[in-house]
Amino acid sequence: MSADIIPNTTPTGADVVIVGTGHAGAQAAIALRQQGFAGSILLVGRDRDLPYERPPLSKEYLTGAKSFERILIRPPAFWAERQIAFLPGTNVSRVDPVAHELGISGGRTLAYGTLIWAAGGDPRRLSCGGADLAGIHAMRDRADADRLLAELDAGARRAVVIGAGYIGLESAAVLVKAGCDVRVVEQQERVLARVAGADLSAFYQAEHEAQGVRFHMGAAVECIEGDGERVTGVRLADGTVLPADIVVVGIGIVPAVGPLIAAGAAGANGVDVDEFCRTSLPDVYAIGDCAAHANRYAGNAVIRLESVGNANDMASVAARAICGDPQGYDAVPWFWSNQYDLKLQTVGLALGHDATVLRGDPAARSFSVIYLRGGQVIALDCVNATRDYAQGRKLVEAGAVIAPELLMDTETPLKAML
Repeated sequence: MSADIIPNTTPTGADVVIVGTGHAGAQAAIALRQQGFAGSILLVGRDRDLPYERPPLSKEYLTGAKSFERILIRPPAFWAERQIAFLPGTNVSRVDPVAHELGISGGRTLAYGTLIWAAGGDPRRLSCGGADLAGIHAMRDRADADRLLAELDAGARRAVVIGAGYIGLESAAVLVKAGCDVRVVEQQERVLARVAGADLSAFYQAEHEAQGVRFHMGAAVECIEGDGERVTGVRLADGTVLPADIVVVGIGIVPAVGPLIAAGAAGANGVDVDEFCRTSLPDVYAIGDCAAHANRYAGNAVIRLESVGNANDMASVAARAICGDPQGYDAVPWFWSNQYDLKLQTVGLALGHDATVLRGDPAARSFSVIYLRGGQVIALDCVNATRDYAQGRKLVEAGAVIAPELLMDTETPLKAML
């Protein structure tokens, strides 16, 4: 890292201080400069690296397909050229909204003119016995991925993945490729139960089983067994013990908003923000995974979105508001997941859907699941079907009402249905 990026001495503050150096924080700094902001910008984060992409950690980085340098959001020179400073390896423990001051590691303080909170969240930990044994891994930052890689290099081959969401299934796919015997434990009765319909769940479970992954569905973890230092197995509530050299826990995140809530910011699941990403505290914005907002694609329910797309969109909204060009947040949600040779692209939110349409044949490993609510297209899950994903976005944005039999017709492009 360049000395021009990381100050030789701890700065005392900045016009805009951004807490968090992930996608949201990095993009906020970039967007401020793009909007012509000329003041000082300081990015503060617990991570010791320059901003890097997080999704590849459980995909290309873990497999070795991409080096760390290839997942950097921008090269080191980019930040120096734009006079964006970093304070790495730093925890923010306190926010004083009256003094416009942050309490940071070592009892030091930072002054801010405007604060952008982009701290994301921390991996949800197991609450059962044995959860602190060596060999238990989350997948949130580079250090997490490096620890898991080191254990694989040392010969660990029996893996238990707890949680069958995107992170769990992506980790399972990588571990299988690494030669591991993989078992997945999930409390729900199907994989991806919180984010996808039954058709997609059945398809992905079958794909993983074809690769040798074994599933324990509707199963609860009673405890993690070990030899006093390292994990040796996972005991389920029914008494079954799954032998394990490594355990990967993918059961969601806890929004990292403690200092904001303690300072009086409104929020329950995360911190609440308005359409311009402003919190209830003066001159304090929040963006990304930790920001709870009313989303029209969720029927105006207050939700958090954990995605790169949302991080980038909110960063742009906050930067425009700070620079005097407020434009309310109104972006269609989108997500993706790579598992084996399957590329899943999702647009919209399937929350509250009352019908689904299967477009294409899962046996051909290229199809889409279209979600409807009251006849309107509200979301699509597209597996190896990029054209459906790109064209389906317009249907979601328009809230289009289209006959299911027409949506099923793969001979008719979705764009022709508007």
